[in-house]
Order: sequence, then C-alpha cells, then structure tokens
Amino acid sequence: MTTLAELLKRLFLKSAKPTQEEFKNLANHKSALKRARQSKIRKVRNQAYKTKAKKAVKAVRAAVADNAEGQAQQRLREAVASLQRTVSKGVIHRNAAARRISRLTRLVNQLPSA
Repeated sequence: MTTLAELLKRLFLKSAKPTQEEFKNLANHKSALKRARQSKIRKVRNQAYKTKAKKAVKAVRAAVADNAEGQAQQRLREAVASLQRTVSKGVIHRNAAARRISRLTRLVNQLPSA
C-alpha cells in the first residue's frame, strides 16, 4: 500500500510542463495556484480515509457472511471507529456515517448467537 507521502510525491513530480487537461484548469493568480495545490493534497488524503472506511465495512460484511459472530463484533468496532474518524475529518457527512453504522449494527445483531 502506498503512503500519503508517496502519493503526494507522485502528484507533484509528474512533469514540469502541464498537460492539455491541466492547462485548461491552470490558475492565473498566486492564491489560486496555492488553492489548486491544496485541493490536490486534500483529494488524495480524503480518498485514503474513504478507502480505509470502505475496507472496514467490507470486512464486517465478510465476517457476517462467514457467520463468525465474534469476528463480526470486532470488525464492527473497527468499522465504527473508522467511519467516525472519517466524519471528524469532514470527508463524509455524519448522517451518511450514522446510516452505514446503523445498517452494519443491524446485520451483526441478526447473527445467531454461538
């Protein structure tokens, strides 16, 4: 898995000359250029948080599919923490996270007790 630093390095070391697509969106003012740089960095960081949350949710669903109650409970705790962290960073809306947590909790609670 690539780290945030590696992604940022790749993002800025592409080429000195902008491509045709980048040229269309190229900012003219110093503040706009800085804003564009910040947007790129935030996009990469937000994608990382979203990916982590999605993987946590998939892990819960996989544990439920295997009827592993203990593992599902553990994965649910991890998924809830991941989703709440994503909300605190402003990546997803709190209601969206609450909806996902609620659905996952219902799934895990429907598992037969061992």
